Amino acid sequence: MSTAFVTTLTTHDQIGFELGWDYAHHGILPATPYAEEPSPLLDGLRAGQATFGTRTLLPTRHVRKWLQLRLHAWLRGRSVELLQVTPNHLQQIEASHCPITRMALSTATLEASDASVDRVRNDAGYAAGNLAMMSTKANHAKAANGFRDALRILRDLEAAGSPAGGGLTLAQWARVAVLCSFVEPLSHEEACALPLLVLPPNRLRLFNPVQALQAFVSRQLLAPGWSQRVARFEALLPGKPLRRAFQMFFHALLPRVLEAGRTDDVQRARWAVEDAWRNPLVMKRWAAFARLLTAAQCEQLVARAAAKGLATQRVEQIDTAAAIDGWNLETRGYVPHAVVARGAAAPRQVALPL
Repeated sequence: MSTAFVTTLTTHDQIGFELGWDYAHHGILPATPYAEEPSPLLDGLRAGQATFGTRTLLPTRHVRKWLQLRLHAWLRGRSVELLQVTPNHLQQIEASHCPITRMALSTATLEASDASVDRVRNDAGYAAGNLAMMSTKANHAKAANGFRDALRILRDLEAAGSPAGGGLTLAQWARVAVLCSFVEPLSHEEACALPLLVLPPNRLRLFNPVQALQAFVSRQLLAPGWSQRVARFEALLPGKPLRRAFQMFFHALLPRVLEAGRTDDVQRARWAVEDAWRNPLVMKRWAAFARLLTAAQCEQLVARAAAKGLATQRVEQIDTAAAIDGWNLETRGYVPHAVVARGAAAPRQVALPL
């Protein structure tokens, strides 16, 4: 009777092997030199090629991006949560324009406009709810900067009287700060004071209920029938003082959006809503309204409005533990150090997240 020997691999090695296996399953090779240099990735690639031969899956554009993202993360020791971060998820977060620079996104041109997937919260891994599509230029400038880092850069530039710095303009750094604020839990008071200079990208998780309410109301203006929906939302507000405060806010926001002119261009309409939040009166009245609510009341309002069919986009509420599942905050988004054992003679079980 033969005994199967057992090999020990680090978690990083195991991830590399599975990545190489998935490259082989789709019949494509990782970039040079990773398809040639000895590594767990090459071991997985060869094992997969021997197993699948020509019986491979279609390597769509989103599959290629998914494999490239995983390779990039593996080389840096970053974690990727694979139950939800799939080719389909990457397709869902696609954007036509960078939310920070507003330039049209390109693909594989090696220019600053090329689309890239960014971890909005840098101390977390590549996980659902923490990813946004933006230009390479914005991604490189943002780098490891979070909400407070971006605010500091913005204030330093303003104090120096400089219109730009670190690769971005003042307006672009302000958008970076707001984008990062979505995934960083803030006090209700602090979140109430932030303008919605960038609408949340698709599938991004919002940790501050008042910002979810802010985005919910703002998006009403991007779809036909907004007047009736806003009136129905207003009817959900408890008490005349709160309804009056909302009316004053909305009557400040609406004219600033309309000033941009009517347009059928979805992207320009989005920018018009974002730019309206730069107006001091809009922010003053929003803060006055929002501070009459608690964080819990903001969350309840969004849930009630969504239940009545007033949402223009899918709204899903999940608890904090589920929201950060797979983010690996305890390791700051890096692959945890661990050793796994694998029997050499045991068949490998594969579940492709497709």
